[in-house]
Amino acid sequence: MTTLDKDYWSQRWQEGQTGWDAGAATRPITEYVDQLEDKEVKILIPGAGNAYEAEYLHRQGFSNVTVVDIAPEPLQNLRERVPGFPEEHLVQTDFFELQGSYDRIIEQTFLSTFPPEMRNRYAEKMASLLRPGGALVGVLFEDELYKDHPPYGGYREDYRPHFTPYFDFKVFDRCHNSIPPRAERELWIHLVRK
Repeated sequence: MTTLDKDYWSQRWQEGQTGWDAGAATRPITEYVDQLEDKEVKILIPGAGNAYEAEYLHRQGFSNVTVVDIAPEPLQNLRERVPGFPEEHLVQTDFFELQGSYDRIIEQTFLSTFPPEMRNRYAEKMASLLRPGGALVGVLFEDELYKDHPPYGGYREDYRPHFTPYFDFKVFDRCHNSIPPRAERELWIHLVRK
């Protein structure tokens, strides 16, 4: 089995194997952000890739957005695109080593980078990074995809048991506003930490 570590992801970036990259913040995320009123809300975007969502938030005046990725390349891409993004909010680390407490975590298909046997660990870590009442919001793939390498696929019935111990489900349903290449293949989640 491939080790999905910093070297693996850096190599993908260096070789241009970034098929997950939508090229911009996608509509499900931007429409969610547009209804947030508190620009000071503490937001985490883990496994952010090129972090178009962080760029969108920054340009909308959100001042407390932290971006995490295991590879340095996507963080450097964000630095170059958005020179004013606070350097201290760009964190290169393994998600499972991250510490902190956030009001919102934005999920943009990050779960698909982990094989199914890591989903319990992922859900537990997400919960540990949220304050009580904080929310995990965003998009999961609802598609079979791959079983032997990222992106790993799944369906809502596969995901639900991993989140149930830690979260109350506010929304857990098919996205109505996916970008065309992902239409009918995305699940919108809004989960509130117990």
